[in-house]
Amino acid sequence: MTIADQVTGSTIAGTGKPAEARPAEAKLRSAAPAITLPATGERELRLDLFRGLALWLIFVDHLPPSLLTWFTIRNYGFSDATEIFIFISGYTAAFVYGRAMLESGFVVATARILRRVWQIYVAHVFLFTIFLAEISYVATRFENPLYTEEMGIMDFLKQPDVTIVQALLLRFRPVNMDVLPLYIVLMLALPLILWLMKWRPDVTLGLSVLLYAVTWEYDLYLSAYPNGFWAFNPFAWQLLFVFGAWCALGGARRMSRILASRVTMWISIAYLVAAFYVTLTWYVPQLSHFMPRRLEQWMYPIDKADLDVLRFTHFLAFAALTVRFLPREWPGLKSPWLRPLILCGQHSLEIFCLGVFLAFAGHFILAEVSGGAAMHALISLSGILIMWGVAWVISWYKRVADKSGAKTKNAVGNADLAGGG
Repeated sequence: MTIADQVTGSTIAGTGKPAEARPAEAKLRSAAPAITLPATGERELRLDLFRGLALWLIFVDHLPPSLLTWFTIRNYGFSDATEIFIFISGYTAAFVYGRAMLESGFVVATARILRRVWQIYVAHVFLFTIFLAEISYVATRFENPLYTEEMGIMDFLKQPDVTIVQALLLRFRPVNMDVLPLYIVLMLALPLILWLMKWRPDVTLGLSVLLYAVTWEYDLYLSAYPNGFWAFNPFAWQLLFVFGAWCALGGARRMSRILASRVTMWISIAYLVAAFYVTLTWYVPQLSHFMPRRLEQWMYPIDKADLDVLRFTHFLAFAALTVRFLPREWPGLKSPWLRPLILCGQHSLEIFCLGVFLAFAGHFILAEVSGGAAMHALISLSGILIMWGVAWVISWYKRVADKSGAKTKNAVGNADLAGGG
């Protein structure tokens, strides 16, 4: 009998009697956690595939706009790679630490989560240091102070002592370094999220929606240094993270009928087509004449910092179609052509940090050498190849150097940012 059977009151295997007919079983059912965890085993390659895709898209989007940027999804709808990244992070974090919460308890699970938060925080500080050194060297070597201003480190050069403290507090961040601080904050909230989901997953998701609504109503945010606010508001983006965790802990299974419905499919397609048309009006102004004025007034601005509801629903439509048309058993997931994406997705923390570093290097080359489409394509493809090569080296090292790899593979197989697997 599974946890799901205990929660729903299904017939007890081998008895032919409903659970309510036996007092002992009914008592056990009332005490059982209301979540269902996926069985351990072969890792979910779809998560790795789309996490790797998100990393590649984030890298290309961080480069100056050019012809190749038209291949990223942000030009064809309201959401972009960030939504994919945060949703999968929530899903994998719940998969890894939800199991620890059930098997080892709240204290042990919290300790493991905090250890991972510390690892991500150290990676962020290390990336911050290397990124500052890279920008400062280029700006000094080529006598171009515009790099420091464009990359947002001018305040560091003016007040390095104050700025470093603010950076350690996650309040000061150069350009392109906003995702890891968001993830650190979300992971700090994960023990409470999992503890609530252990007993009332739907109520937990409802509380997340409520916090999202309150954030929009009362303009909740975290301030940044020296002024402004976080580029990704944790009070709003937590909804996508919690939704990913909710899906991992049985929510996706409970939604299977809805996701399989043809009505859901056509609604999703219609929404994606409508979003595509709206984005076309941004590049072809003549099409905006066909947009109702009231609709424009209601729709704009589509706020990324606070995860606009249009962005969230766009991601939901995209995810619904992905689940429908890309099953877990799809043979293409074993294709060598997709192996580079999957490898990068399996080592997302390292590849994300590398991508930030490579994006500025590419920005520098485009500014100093050539900004043409051919050079942009060469830099983009070279960066992707470097990310793939580093991911392959990391995978080889873990496979060869970690003698316990076979033992731990199933435990953290679907997580990198979450569990470091």
